Amino acid sequence: MEANCFRLNISSSTLCSYHCRKIITIHNPSVVAMLRRPSDDIRGETGKTNAYKDNLFDRLAINHLSKSVQAATGLGNNKSGYESLVEAATAAKLKFDPIHQQEVVIQALDRAFPKPILSLIKTLLPPSKLAREYFAAFTPLFFAWLVGPSEVRESEVNGRREKNVVFIRKCRFLEETNCVGMCINLCKMPSQSFIKGSLGMPVNMVPNFDDMSCEMIFGQDPPASTDDPALKQPCYKLCKTYKKHGPNCLN
Repeated sequence: MEANCFRLNISSSTLCSYHCRKIITIHNPSVVAMLRRPSDDIRGETGKTNAYKDNLFDRLAINHLSKSVQAATGLGNNKSGYESLVEAATAAKLKFDPIHQQEVVIQALDRAFPKPILSLIKTLLPPSKLAREYFAAFTPLFFAWLVGPSEVRESEVNGRREKNVVFIRKCRFLEETNCVGMCINLCKMPSQSFIKGSLGMPVNMVPNFDDMSCEMIFGQDPPASTDDPALKQPCYKLCKTYKKHGPNCLN
């Protein structure tokens, strides 16, 4: 492959160099095993590529969650659709510190989902192989409007193979916000806490900031904040709120 690159003419040398560099990094074993620190090139070039066509259910769900976030933060906006949800999240990011950001999202989720239904699910589906696979199967069907297309994958749990992992190909929320801090404090951390507290199901959300994909591993407790690689990532150069909150998005 590298030999082919050298056959390109001089005008293509920049493109060739870029793709050759990308090819080499793909073969780096660390990409498979752990979160890799995004390179400056990747962080600078990340942007929207997916076009979403929200149906009626999607629009209703987006509006409901956006209104719940606005009610929890006390910060309204006049936008519509997913833009309204992003605007509500951005307002929370700019007004509150990380701990309060996580708290207001949990409050918003409490408003958005009826407690009796959550309690019933928690009672009927205690932690088990069935519960883990149920949550994994449920997520792509009913939450594509929030995170984008996803698929169920297998992992090993207690020596057995289970379909307990949801692989999000490119997270819609991260793609729209382009902000590592918003991903961590307004999605990953509060979602993990909410799902564990409301449904009794531990879940570890593992974002990949290189390609904006994410894994939700049901039945796995997330690492401590001091040990979580996701909490040690720099933000994107094209972060939409970068100039307002400074280079360290997590604070």
